[in-house]
Amino acid sequence: MKTKIRIISSLLLLMAAFQLSAQDQVVKLYDGKAPGSEDWNWKEAQKYSDLFQTEVVYNVTDPELLVFKPENPNGTSIIIAPGGGFQTLSINREGIEVAKELASKGVTAFVLKYRLIHSKTDTPAKELMEGLKDRDAHYKRSNAVQKLAGEDCKTAIHYLRSHASEFSIDAQKVGVIGFSAGATVILRTVLGEANSATLPNFAASLYGGPSDELMAKAVPEIPLFIAAASDDQLKLAPKSVALYSKWLKTGYPVELHMYAKGGHGFGMKTQNLPVDSWYKRFEDWLIQYKYLK
Repeated sequence: MKTKIRIISSLLLLMAAFQLSAQDQVVKLYDGKAPGSEDWNWKEAQKYSDLFQTEVVYNVTDPELLVFKPENPNGTSIIIAPGGGFQTLSINREGIEVAKELASKGVTAFVLKYRLIHSKTDTPAKELMEGLKDRDAHYKRSNAVQKLAGEDCKTAIHYLRSHASEFSIDAQKVGVIGFSAGATVILRTVLGEANSATLPNFAASLYGGPSDELMAKAVPEIPLFIAAASDDQLKLAPKSVALYSKWLKTGYPVELHMYAKGGHGFGMKTQNLPVDSWYKRFEDWLIQYKYLK
């Protein structure tokens, strides 16, 4: 029995490694050390988290884009920012699996590995949950990293526009989608952002929890897609409603899908619930604004 368990564990590790190496290309966002974290010397790592029941990446110090190219690119590109409380990245469920789905529809997808809080153990998910027991302390601890992660996303947008021809993408069809903490990352490129080089053409926020400070910033004239679940364990559903209301007041295009059940962090997880088809609604939305055919 023990031998069988070891074999199954080995197969799971091999499958996870294959998934993380399935991208077509990896792009480093900075030459040398990333600005603002030059003294970070810890080593990036990845592992399967029993607590989150998915593969996570942690201790990111060198931001990258994992590139997923479609067979027939339609010109649209989307940067995907996975969540994980700014301490981990749910790299499969909120990153690679989303990228593969989008690429199958003709979108050139880029999974953003942005900078994170330093994990001092090899159980980053456990560290995160311990830290979340004091939300105020966690916010203070993560605030500086949130700003760096936001800069990583802006740098990624600028990079795509500067290298549009290399990826067969349209520089005016660059979008962003973020999950949980990743939603805060992409909203830092949207709310209050006046720089046309780093303002995306469209955005999507999945069960995000942006701070009041970020929510106080101005709204740009771009379409926004929002999805969340009412039974979110982190009680963040009202944040999505507030974001929707903020956009609605401006008269700019916005769409909200609030599912009765799904919890926090549903991503591409199958739960045999209506929330499982959120990405179909997202694709419908992309078609509506002519980012998908």
